[in-house]
Amino acid sequence: MPTPSFETSAIIRPVLALAGLTGTVWLAMVTVRNVAVARGLVRLRYYRGYDLPPPPERIERPARAFMNLLEAPMLFYVVALLMVITGRFDGVQIALCWLFVAFRTLQAAIHILVNRVPWRFAAYVAGCGTLAAIWVRFAIAG
Repeated sequence: MPTPSFETSAIIRPVLALAGLTGTVWLAMVTVRNVAVARGLVRLRYYRGYDLPPPPERIERPARAFMNLLEAPMLFYVVALLMVITGRFDGVQIALCWLFVAFRTLQAAIHILVNRVPWRFAAYVAGCGTLAAIWVRFAIAG
């Protein structure tokens, strides 16, 4: 079991960074959708029941990126909380946490800005691999 030679804030910082990214993408989603409605590119009624023809793909990119940040990252939040509670983390775990945040940031940026699926998928797989490494190291440390 790794002995924490770091303060718990070292694990909390990447958690806060990922939460900040999620909030930023949420704000982008709200802004893009509201601007699209104000410019007449999307009817407000579409968002009431999602039963009208969908808006242009570029308008919904931030929403899809936001939803992605509510899926796999939940496992990151859980393991980070477990590391804080148990004190089972080390410098490698902290670096892996930051790497996961970097891959999620890259994935969100690719999704929103250019939406190149192979690039986005590569960032996704790299992030999931990093998350798996965090969990495996946590499980082995116990």
